[in-house]
Order: sequence, then structure tokens, then C-alpha cells
Amino acid sequence: YNIQYGKLTAPAADIISAAKNADIHDRILTFPDAYDTQVGERGLRLSGGEKQRIAIARTILKDPAIVLLDEATSALDTNTERNIQAALARVCANRTTLIIAHRLSTIIHADEILVLKEGEIIERGNHEALLAQAGFYASMWQQQLENRNNNESNGEGNNNEPRPPPGQPNGVSAFGHGHGHL
Repeated sequence: YNIQYGKLTAPAADIISAAKNADIHDRILTFPDAYDTQVGERGLRLSGGEKQRIAIARTILKDPAIVLLDEATSALDTNTERNIQAALARVCANRTTLIIAHRLSTIIHADEILVLKEGEIIERGNHEALLAQAGFYASMWQQQLENRNNNESNGEGNNNEPRPPPGQPNGVSAFGHGHGHL
């Protein structure tokens, strides 16, 4: 789980900048050897959220023309997710971005959202248009809002927003077209 795998020739300053943008820098500084700490094969000593933030830092460092994010913030708490969404918006500006997500809050600014069920597109549009259709997407959005509100009132985070129940769409993809919107 080496951030520098994103760009092997990157100077230390760029690696630190990528880590800060991925909201992992401060955590890395708490490791015994900071950026030189061995975290084990496949990041064994890292939490799921830490692994995701390292992967996001690699992407930031690599600076690719096309970005593919598959459940990029699924293991993150709400505050970290917000920080990373802001960083990803900067990283994804002026490039095509494909996002695969079940946590709909991560795709509300997408230029286009595709709702998939059993491999078929069943709805398509931006967030507002899909809510106005009052279809599957709107139903999933409402369910996630209710779960978030219930979790917050119980003092829990929204880290584990539900997967769609049986009969509901089983995937949502969002597309950005270089406008800096996820």
C-alpha cells in the first residue's frame, strides 16, 4: 500500500500533497516510521478506510486522464467522505470520471447517472431528474436519507448505508464529463 505506486518517480512533496488531499497524511504521521512504515502485504495493518484513502492518494498522484472509482468511499465515515469528495472533485476536473456506487450521496453532482438492475439500464439522468421521476433511484435516495437520519439520531455514523433490497436496482453508475463534478 505504497502511495508512490501511483507514480514511481514522484518527489516526496507530491506524495505528501496527495496524502493530504486524500485525508490520510495525519494518520500516516502516527505510524512508527511515518511514510516509511511497513503495513504488511495488501495493507494488512490498515483499516478498510485507510486502504481506500491510500488508493485515492495514488490516484491523485498518478493524475490520470480517466478516473474510475468503484465504491471509492464505502468504508469511510461521513466527515472523511466529505473531505475526500472535495479532493476528488478537484482531481476529476477536466477529465472523464466513472463512479460505481451504492451510497448515492457520492454521485449527486454527476453529469449523468445510470441506474442498473441485473445488468440493464432502468433509469438515466442527473440527480434532480431522477428524483423527479419518482422511480427506483428516488426510492433508494429516500431510503438512504431515512437510514442516515435514523443513524444520526441514534449517534451512529452512516458508514454502512444499505445495499438495495431484492427487486431494487443493484448498481448505480455516474459519469462526469470533465466539468469537475462527480
